[in-house]
Parts: sequence; C-alpha cells; structure tokens
Amino acid sequence: MSPLPHSDVIVIGAGLAGLSAAAALSKTGAQVKLFERRPYIGGRAYSYDHPALAETIDSQHVVLGCCTNLLDLAQQTGMSETIRWYDELIFLEPNGNRTPLKPGSLPAPMHQMASFLGAPMLRLADKATIATGLMQFLRGFPHDDSESFASWLKRTRQTDRAIRHFWEPVVIGALNDTFERCSLKYAGKVFHESFLRSPEAGRLGVPAAPLSDFFAPIASLAVRSGVDLRLKAGLESLQQMADGRWSLQVAGETHTGNAVVLACDFKQTRALLKSLPAAEEEHVRLDAAFDAFVPAPITTVHLWFDRDVTGMDHAVLLDTRIQWVFTKSRIRRWPESRGSYCELVISASWPELEMGREEILSSALAEFEMFFPAVRQAKLLKSGVLKEARATFSVTPGLDRYRLQQTTQWPGLFLAGDWTATEWPSTMEGAVRSGRLAAGAVVGDRMRFMAAELPATGLMKFL
Repeated sequence: MSPLPHSDVIVIGAGLAGLSAAAALSKTGAQVKLFERRPYIGGRAYSYDHPALAETIDSQHVVLGCCTNLLDLAQQTGMSETIRWYDELIFLEPNGNRTPLKPGSLPAPMHQMASFLGAPMLRLADKATIATGLMQFLRGFPHDDSESFASWLKRTRQTDRAIRHFWEPVVIGALNDTFERCSLKYAGKVFHESFLRSPEAGRLGVPAAPLSDFFAPIASLAVRSGVDLRLKAGLESLQQMADGRWSLQVAGETHTGNAVVLACDFKQTRALLKSLPAAEEEHVRLDAAFDAFVPAPITTVHLWFDRDVTGMDHAVLLDTRIQWVFTKSRIRRWPESRGSYCELVISASWPELEMGREEILSSALAEFEMFFPAVRQAKLLKSGVLKEARATFSVTPGLDRYRLQQTTQWPGLFLAGDWTATEWPSTMEGAVRSGRLAAGAVVGDRMRFMAAELPATGLMKFL
C-alpha cells in the first residue's frame, strides 16, 4: 500500500498530552495528524456511557488554580465556562464535626490561618506540628526527590491526629498513594502550591460536565486549527526510514511524517521504543526506567438517589476509606426533580482491586451513611463501581531520575505523557505540560508553548 499524504507531525494518543501537543503544533502552521486507538478522547481522563445504568460516568478529576497550563488551554477553548470554582474545602468527621478551610483577609501564606486555628478536626498540639511542618515549604520544596513523605512526617514529629486529619487526606487525595511511596518533593509541592503560595493557587475547580465532554473543546480547537483527528486508529508499528522521516502503520494504513510524538502511557511507550533499533545498553537503560514506574489505582462508587442527601457540592471525609465525595448533581446544577448523583472516591485503592462490586458498594454505603444520615431515608435508585487499576503513576522516592525527557535518541521522535519529565506528579496539569513541552521540543524551543506560573502573592512574594 502506498503511503498516504505526508504530515509534518504525527501525534499518537488523544489524551490530554496528545491533544495539548497537537493543539500547540497546529498553531505554528504544521500539518498534524492525531491518532487515538480508543473511540473517545481524554486518555485516562475520560467518561463513557454505562450500558446497564444508562448513565455517563467517569472518575472525578479536579483542577487547582496553580494548574496554569491546563487553565490556559481551558481559556483558549472555552472549557473554563464548565469549571465550578470553590474557595472552601470542608473536612468532615464521622462524629459530625465539620471543618471548613478557606481564605480570609490575611495575606499569603497566612490567608487560611483563621479557619485553620478554629478547625475542630485538630487539637492545639496537632495545629502546632502542622504549622511547623508547613513552614518548611514556605520557600518551596526539595529539588531532590529521594526522601519519602513518611520519613519527613517522622522526622518532623507530626502527631497521629495531624497525620490522619490533615497530611493524609491531602497527600493521598492528590498523589494517590501511601506516604512511603510518595516522595517529599511532590508532597511538598502540593502544600507549597495549594496552601501557601496564594489564595488563587489553592482554589479548587471541578469540571461540571462528564470528562470526555469537558475536554471536547480541545479536540474541536485542534480540528479547527487543521489537525486531522482520527479515533479508533491504533498504532501498529513505527520505523524510521533512510531519509530520517518516520513511517507508521495505523489501523491498516501507512502514514509518514517528519516527526512523531508518542503521547501514550508508559506501558505502551515502552513496547513501542523496544521495537526500535538501539544499542543494547540503551535498551537496558530504558528497561530500568520503565521498571521504576508503579501504576496506582483509584476506585469510584457512583450512587443515584431520589433526593439530595449531602447538602453540599463536595467534601473531604476523614477516618474512612473514602477520601472525597462529589455531589455531581449539585455541581452540574441538576433540577431537584432529577434526584441526586454522588461519586465517592477511594484513592490508592489496592484493597478494592481484590474486592467484588457488592463488597465495595456495601462498605462504601455504610461509611457514607456515617457522614450523611439522610442516606437512610433516601431511596437508592442505582449504583455503579468503577475500578481504574492504572489511574495514575506513583511518585515514588527517586523516580525523577527515571522520568524520560521529551526528546529521545531517535531524531524526530518525541515523548509526551504525565509520566515524562514535567516536574509535576500524575495530574491533568502534568499531562498538558508534557504535551506542550513535547511540542516545544519538536520546534526546537522547549518552553515556547508553556504558560507562565501563577505569581506568589502577599508576603510570599518576598520569600
């Protein structure tokens, strides 16, 4: 079969990384093809129509104010109109205690001091150790990722209650793993950016649409800019030709391009790179790098009731397997007559991978009722359990030296994906950054498409 028309750049994978790379490159006037093996965009941040439930479900993702590249893309595409913004985080205890953390009138980094000092979920000794710990992140976070967050908690003598009611819900919710498997660098980054840098940096944004619908404007922008987007088009093989161009077999067709961006997960990328010619020591190096990545699971429980049972849009749940509850019917502004839709998020859910649906559901409902007794009077109309075994990767201590750069040893071949070297953990922001960094590498200017970081405010400007 003769090659189809030649492209300047071919991007493999229409997750956030691939969409971001394609959208950036199309602005330069490059002819870009974007292939996705699935029938939908978004990669791991996707939604789908559940046939048995007749509902569209996804695993809830959130964005923070410090996610400047994702928000820049949202502004360009119109996605920002479907983000609900919240300045308050509510922590709930099973005994009914409610702790709202929100900015006050004091300048950063003291903007949450009033609500923090009045937090019933913490005792005075807990607050003292937390304050001492946060002070270590005022000027930033460690550049070295070799120490675990567990080691830091022990070293700074954090109290048990401080760990359970502050450090644990934030770190496990943000990084999706246990303290032993999270490096201090990325845990510190979470607290520096979301609690200290500025009130705006810590704002919580929740997409008010199913994820595939939420990200659809990125694909629309790319297509309007000339990107040839094709779904159900999986990459079967790639090879570099004698003239330096790349030849790819995609869905039974041959395509050629000057450059290729592999915006796949680390498992698929590993298989593709191993198919390319390289010195034995290079393959050994790549194997060591990919072996260092550990996928981490998230389990979500989806509940539809005949009425509102929470009275709030979202909350952090303490002393339970459930880290978050999102009342998606409220976030999406459903009319009351439509009932209530709640999603319960269980991060780092290795135990749940071994459990059956009914066991997960009954356990989650029992815990949910402890926080929201109105569940007992409501009628559960339907329910679903979604397990994502490879939802994120773990930012284990020492992982940075294995995270691959966007450029490779093969001229014209580039990598994107939240797992590449972005200086961010496994997040939507990390994925967008990787795509933009890869696009910059393609045009020879790595930072060309990157948005500016959110500036510090208040006293943080002087640190």
